[in-house]
Amino acid sequence: MIDDLLPELVALRRDLHTHPELAFKEERTAGIVAAELHQLGLEVHEGIAGTGVVGTLRHGQGTRSIGLRADMDALPITEQSRLAHASRNAGVHHGCGHDGHTAMLLGAARQLARTRRFDGTVHFIFQPAEEGHGGARVMVEQGLFERFPCDAVYALHNWPDLPLGHAQTRVGPIMAAADRFDIVLRGRGGHAAQPHLTPDVLLAASQLVGQLNTIVARRIDPAESAVLSVTHVSGGASHNVLPAEVALTGTVRSFDPAAQDRIEGALRDAVAGIALAHGVEADVNYLRYYPATVNSEAEALLAIEAAASVGLQASLAARPAFTSEDFAFFLRERPGAYLWLGQGGECALHHPCYDFNDEALPLGVRWFCTVAERALAPTASEPTSK
Repeated sequence: MIDDLLPELVALRRDLHTHPELAFKEERTAGIVAAELHQLGLEVHEGIAGTGVVGTLRHGQGTRSIGLRADMDALPITEQSRLAHASRNAGVHHGCGHDGHTAMLLGAARQLARTRRFDGTVHFIFQPAEEGHGGARVMVEQGLFERFPCDAVYALHNWPDLPLGHAQTRVGPIMAAADRFDIVLRGRGGHAAQPHLTPDVLLAASQLVGQLNTIVARRIDPAESAVLSVTHVSGGASHNVLPAEVALTGTVRSFDPAAQDRIEGALRDAVAGIALAHGVEADVNYLRYYPATVNSEAEALLAIEAAASVGLQASLAARPAFTSEDFAFFLRERPGAYLWLGQGGECALHHPCYDFNDEALPLGVRWFCTVAERALAPTASEPTSK
């Protein structure tokens, strides 16, 4: 039973929502997390990847260990809700529910610290900078799993697309790899009334946008899934001047590294061809910033069974999402699983009026606890201490 924990967890979650912090700047949040873990008597380690915190709870004689992860950072968005606990930090908003994830994992730490129905070690990993800055990658690079060995790692994310009380995961890819491309086309610029005297970088950019949007349709197996979107084009400042430079930015999402390679290669070929045809110069910067989030089979099945056992309507997702998640860096190092926890609501993730649904708090706490208890269940060779 965790009902006695809920009032404080709701208050904590709303406090975090009121005081959101951006990637690698989660000083206040990390301080609250560390203080809570110290109060529970856990081993507490701070300053990992700058503001990351790990709390370690040991029980019994078991040698197995798992990691449970929550992300802590907010988004550079101005909140537009009129909630009493709306953001007080201008231009910063917990628009993805990481305040709820942090509160749920702290609730699980409280519950597991007092029930101790497991045999082994639980590492509570509070990660900074999930929102596009790769905090998980930095934690791994700074020796997270050498310092805190984990046989498996687990995480969840609130999911407005699912009703409250539902949960999904799947074996294999569950979130896409995320790439970013930045392209600059350069000419000489000139008078708009004399286009024959200067290469037209705007025309080149226009044709390039159309060509880029054929890559997935014509270069990727129709049985595979991928997305390429041009999201920003900038160039020119006057109605009668042909600009000397145009910049394009966009994103690519995919699940198969081979498809990722083909898309990047086709993009570079398209840029080179357009540049040659129009007599302009081109620079391409292609960044693969998040790999695909890929669940291992045994851990995905444990995650869905744990969800069902705590009363959630649990099911295997039919397909992955094209959104991305830097928990992928953890899953490249260790087996594990990532769960979508339904929260319902009218606002999507990253919406300026989004707010985490506090009714999902007990569901996440129970899921985290059950994952730990099942993954670290006592065995005949590793009897739990009395």
